[in-house]
Amino acid sequence: MTYVKGLEGIVAAETKVGHVDGEKGQLIYRGYWAKDLAINYSFEEVSYLIWNGTLPNHDELKAFKQKMVTHRTLPANIVALMNCLPKDTEVMSALRTCISALGDPSYSWPPTKEQALAITAVTPTIIAYWYRKMNDLEVVEPNEHLDHVANYLYMINGEIPDQSLVTALNAYFVLTIEHGMNASTFSSRVISSTESDMVSAICGAIGAMKGPLHGGAPSGVITMFDEIGSEENIEPWVRKKLDNKEKIMGFGHRVYRTHDPRAEALKEVSKQISGDNGLFDLIVKIEDKTIELLNEYKPGRGIYTNVEYFAAAVMKAVELPSELFTPTFTASRVVGWTAHVVEQSENNRIYRPQSAYIGYTPVEQNQ
Repeated sequence: MTYVKGLEGIVAAETKVGHVDGEKGQLIYRGYWAKDLAINYSFEEVSYLIWNGTLPNHDELKAFKQKMVTHRTLPANIVALMNCLPKDTEVMSALRTCISALGDPSYSWPPTKEQALAITAVTPTIIAYWYRKMNDLEVVEPNEHLDHVANYLYMINGEIPDQSLVTALNAYFVLTIEHGMNASTFSSRVISSTESDMVSAICGAIGAMKGPLHGGAPSGVITMFDEIGSEENIEPWVRKKLDNKEKIMGFGHRVYRTHDPRAEALKEVSKQISGDNGLFDLIVKIEDKTIELLNEYKPGRGIYTNVEYFAAAVMKAVELPSELFTPTFTASRVVGWTAHVVEQSENNRIYRPQSAYIGYTPVEQNQ
């Protein structure tokens, strides 16, 4: 029996949904380069691709968008539930609770693409509703004339968002929609393998995403930007972190041993929306100097920026509050989760790994 801590390197499933090549720095969704999809296609189009295996034509996309709009509205029982939650409930906890309350018989096994669409469509509404309620702001209802990402920003801020910001956040949504057998996706497939319902699988995935080692925190990167402030502070700040053996947020990844393709794509997006305030130039200089110093302190490790680094730049540009960073990540990744749940059901075998016992063994009784 071979024990591999964290299951690193263990292949636990076959999938057609997506592929992560950490050595080459490649990310593929259903046969398409993720970075190309992020620049050229909407969240709705890529969601359709993830669930169906092909990009939609004009008529298919129109019908798909209309279904998404229909499912945005919160059911009355979810509204009543949120009105009972303590105001200090974290957004991710509120989201998990509300998704759980969707679990009526229509979500029973086997999971379907229709269930996936319904959960994906309502997730941003739950997030925005609870964010505004917990901050004593008037709730903003979904706008049927706006696409998915634009409507999300609208429900949070109460204003029609600038198109450049929608384009930037759309790229982020697409680039985080799927990423192989990560902790939350694996959790969803394990739950689905028991023939439990789609809602239960997604609640489990949300629980995994809520953990800081997985859901991440671009807010930590933003704090770094703010603390450094100007070019002359970059090297002293980074050296102090490395001397103290502290983690530098936004650098390094469990899978990628070269440049993270998602970070590269978001870097281009960040440049387009950066304006003239000098922030983008500072961010790039921090990136370059940090990589240089990481190579000095940890030669041969190949540590580069990950998706959180330039995601932080996008989040800062669209002025999303830090408490919405992980929920926003969740609002995109739910597409990948649901695709994996459906795929698991199509050729299912319950997950049942073994453990290596390292406890005490009873002493045999003398006969």
